[in-house]
Amino acid sequence: MKISVIVSYYKNLANLKLILEGFNRQSVNDFELIVSEDDNNAETSEFLTDIASQLNFRIQHIHQAKNDGFRKNEMLNRSIKISKGDLLVFIDGDCVPHHRFIENYLKEDEPGVILSGRRVNLGEEVSKQFLTTHDFSLLTFFKLKKTDSYKVKESIYFPFFHLSTKLRGLMGCNWAVRKEYLEKVNGFDEDYKAAGVGEDTDIEWRLEAIGLKKKSMRNKALLYHLYHPRSYGEDAVQANFKMMETKKAKQQIVCLNGLVK
Repeated sequence: MKISVIVSYYKNLANLKLILEGFNRQSVNDFELIVSEDDNNAETSEFLTDIASQLNFRIQHIHQAKNDGFRKNEMLNRSIKISKGDLLVFIDGDCVPHHRFIENYLKEDEPGVILSGRRVNLGEEVSKQFLTTHDFSLLTFFKLKKTDSYKVKESIYFPFFHLSTKLRGLMGCNWAVRKEYLEKVNGFDEDYKAAGVGEDTDIEWRLEAIGLKKKSMRNKALLYHLYHPRSYGEDAVQANFKMMETKKAKQQIVCLNGLVK
């Protein structure tokens, strides 16, 4: 099973450096990583060109032709098209993986599933310290309990069996699915022009509509979210939810504005 990691990225090289270091530490290095840049920044291209020889994995980079506002779903679709993996893992550009992140996605993959992970929300102070030092030992459960982080239970690494059987909604920052299933629903719906819903809740219901079931990756595929103020408003999220409900009512399982136009 070939695997591609797609990182949705926007204007934060400090975060990207830490993310790439996290993937360079993986127990499995037979994968490719695609930096899916929702922007057009020469600094990103220069950085990735310079660092490529230091990485243990293959890397690709795509970006907007010009900076044309929020086009995350468009960039995700473009990333799917160039990906070489059979299993596609999606994370956000503010999230750093545990060193067995890839290993456990490969172990848990099976036909007919959406692999659904969670994240630890690092507090502001520990995020600053981590970005400065690149000290991965800061990320243990017992150390994080003493910080201003939350969802700290998500930092418990326990890959042997599920600690919780409760399945929650898909988080766009940590999930995976086979490429063939995304192609069946025509990928991400590019009608969503603002953050929230389009990159997770919408794709979730459409994949479930073709018969896929969610499988929890909680405490297996650990991911650490770096602190930042929220970058989008509730009005945009609610507008996206309204759009999704309209599409669900029409049973638009295969989106019209996706991989194939």
